[in-house]
Amino acid sequence: MQQKPDSQLPDEKAEPVKKGVDVIADEVKRLPNGPGVYRMLDEDGEVLYVGKARSLKKRVTSYTRLQGQSNRIMRMILSTASMEFVVTETEPEALLLEANLIKRLRPRFNVLLRDDKSFPYILVTGDHESAAIVKHRGARKRKGDYFGPFASAGAVDRTINALQKAFLIRTCSDSYYENRTRPCLQYQIKRCAGPCTGEIDREDYAGLVSEAKAFLSGRSQLIKKQLAEQMETASAELEFERAAIYRDRLSALSHIQAHQGINPQSVEEADVFAIHQEGGQNCVQVFFFRTGQNWGNRAYFPKADKSLEEADILESFLAQFYDDKPAPKQILLSHRLTEQELLSEALSERTGRKVDVATPQRGEKRELVDHALTNAREALGRRLAETSSQARLLKGVAEAFDLKAPPRRIEVYDNSHIMGTNAVGGMIVAGLEGFTKGQYRKFNIKSEDLVPGDDYGMMREVLMRRFSRLLKEHARESAKDVHDTVQNGDTNDDDIDAPAASEMPAWPDLVLIDGGQGQLTAARETLEELGISDVPLVGIAKGPDRDAGREKFFIPGRQSFMLPERDPVLYFVQRLRDEAHRFAIGSHRARRKKDIVKNPLDEIAGIGPTRKKALLTHFGTAKAVSKAGLDDLSAVPGISEAMARLVYDHFHE
Repeated sequence: MQQKPDSQLPDEKAEPVKKGVDVIADEVKRLPNGPGVYRMLDEDGEVLYVGKARSLKKRVTSYTRLQGQSNRIMRMILSTASMEFVVTETEPEALLLEANLIKRLRPRFNVLLRDDKSFPYILVTGDHESAAIVKHRGARKRKGDYFGPFASAGAVDRTINALQKAFLIRTCSDSYYENRTRPCLQYQIKRCAGPCTGEIDREDYAGLVSEAKAFLSGRSQLIKKQLAEQMETASAELEFERAAIYRDRLSALSHIQAHQGINPQSVEEADVFAIHQEGGQNCVQVFFFRTGQNWGNRAYFPKADKSLEEADILESFLAQFYDDKPAPKQILLSHRLTEQELLSEALSERTGRKVDVATPQRGEKRELVDHALTNAREALGRRLAETSSQARLLKGVAEAFDLKAPPRRIEVYDNSHIMGTNAVGGMIVAGLEGFTKGQYRKFNIKSEDLVPGDDYGMMREVLMRRFSRLLKEHARESAKDVHDTVQNGDTNDDDIDAPAASEMPAWPDLVLIDGGQGQLTAARETLEELGISDVPLVGIAKGPDRDAGREKFFIPGRQSFMLPERDPVLYFVQRLRDEAHRFAIGSHRARRKKDIVKNPLDEIAGIGPTRKKALLTHFGTAKAVSKAGLDDLSAVPGISEAMARLVYDHFHE
């Protein structure tokens, strides 16, 4: 008789898994009194919460008792199965690390900064003898001086346009600059000094660049004063053409400042934050002031528990906001923060200069904060109204397509190609907050077995790739359980463990296919092949003569039908379909454009920009390179015999 393993002996009781207060109390015994960051994890290893403390031991000890805790903290404690710690040298260092971890791990019990796309900056390049002024977004890898942030790319474009008129600095690429033999149109319309062809000497051009930097650095009044003096001097010397140039430059600088909205007199460089809370949602409005000018504003809607106060949300928001961008000299707030001095110390330490964090009570600074607060209140009001309208539309979609509950995530699929070439599949996502563009996906059709123009085959490939990955990354069982719980109405609004109404789930509650019965059948068979049969599918076929408003809808197991004309749900579904169509066509055009400009030399390993330029300069075209012999290729400067053989073999396999 085979003996049971020790773990299965009937007389031995399995040791209960520690959880909640027991786990935390056990960790406290080994914690230091110094500053650091702690992470609470659940049974699956998912991070529940990230926090920082001046004394890790004291802070974590406060979690060893449930009495007096809010419902949110109590749920967090009871869900904790393990903890991790990082000891830091100082508390400001702990604050910065906490913000970084929250942004990276996105724990569900923390305040989360959403829509954190990077801001555009103005870059005055420093890696070329004749500096250029360009728009920049992303990592600061290029040498030069960065000025910003600007709230939008449009604000950057408008400012660069005006700076061109004021300082005559080039905006062209370095390669375009190097290949000029005569001044371009920008010089002719007086927006560039023409350094590429020597229309201005290097020293004078460097002076223009220096003036532009000074203006962007906040010394705008000094620059305007100097230009006014130069204009008067030129006028007194009867050099009226030169005086007119200075006049036009002054006018351009005035144009920049006149079109920035509010331009405070006492604030040179500051970010203004105001938060408004209503209906369980929050809006943080941010205004950027640089060089005494308003460089735009942006609204954020951070995800936070309903029990948190406005000041607590703003405090967590600020630390995450400045995690990947430099702080200005001043930060003005609508609410006094609990750890305002600590935040100022941490940001000062990171930027290497004093950063003043203040909550003004009177004067012009208070007016700026009040203006931001008004904008926050109005932005949140618009969002709540849009959400309410969207909720009614989603309820109508559920009724029209026989869904158990209003969908929280709708995925719409469409394909785009020209006679089968450059085929691309597109997926767009919509929910309670409208289109969620950060979750759009494009699929370059890769299958070599497809007949060109096989729309059904393309749809099969797109859905197979999408849902195979979804099965791998998000277990269907757990997603289905949450879905059923929400649809049955068993969730508690205060229960943070249940997805919030506005939280976008990983699995779609409804899939819309741009196509008729054939496309729908292909989609259904693909999902069944993956073992998925409970995702609602709807096909949308264009009406006769492709008329909008006469679309037919197809649902498996149901006769095709049409929605009444002028039905808001019909308009909503049309918008979803049109957005998917726009996205798919845009992706297809981008791919086609890339193929059109692609050079055959790009496909040869070892041929970089310099060698490619040498070959094209010598032979004229890529086609001529492909027909050249070994001796001709070797005669090109910079092309060795080995490289010539590589090029020759590529075209003569």
